[in-house]
Amino acid sequence: MTDVNRWRWIPNALTFLRVLLIIPFAVSLYDEEYRSALLVFLIAAASDGFDGYLARHFDWKSRLGAIADPLADKALLITSYLMLTLTGVLPLWLFLLVIGRDLVIVSGGLAYHYFIGRFDMQPSMLGKLNTLVQILVVLAIVVYLAGYPMQPWVIPGGIWLVAATALASGLHYILVWTRRAWLATH
Repeated sequence: MTDVNRWRWIPNALTFLRVLLIIPFAVSLYDEEYRSALLVFLIAAASDGFDGYLARHFDWKSRLGAIADPLADKALLITSYLMLTLTGVLPLWLFLLVIGRDLVIVSGGLAYHYFIGRFDMQPSMLGKLNTLVQILVVLAIVVYLAGYPMQPWVIPGGIWLVAATALASGLHYILVWTRRAWLATH
């Protein structure tokens, strides 16, 4: 083993750290300690960027990392929307839309895999846009709630932006995979 490859566990360790950071992040949001929540969110974001850089730059990619990294990101996002909903910052319908979109995509993928064939889901551009919007809206809202300079319209504007991109990307996935299923069976 080369000296560089001895460190290939670091990206997965950073992903695991990000999973652990969900707890203090959730507690900070729930307790309305927004400056603490922002700090934890920024640490999680930095660890995500750094583990991705290390995995790509040194080719320290692993099957565990390929699965765990997006799950850690999704868990942090879902926690963000859940806590901001429980504290009344975001409406319940938005949380249900965000989680419902993900459940529809996962359920559709599983149905395709078990009833039609191999399922290799690649994120669409709309899906990536939705994820980016969800992240930026949470960040902007927490920055605003922490008392840092941010326009108050980020909350209502962010709500509608997340809703629009979630609906658009969810419908896009449904259409694309329904078409693939139909073509595979006819």
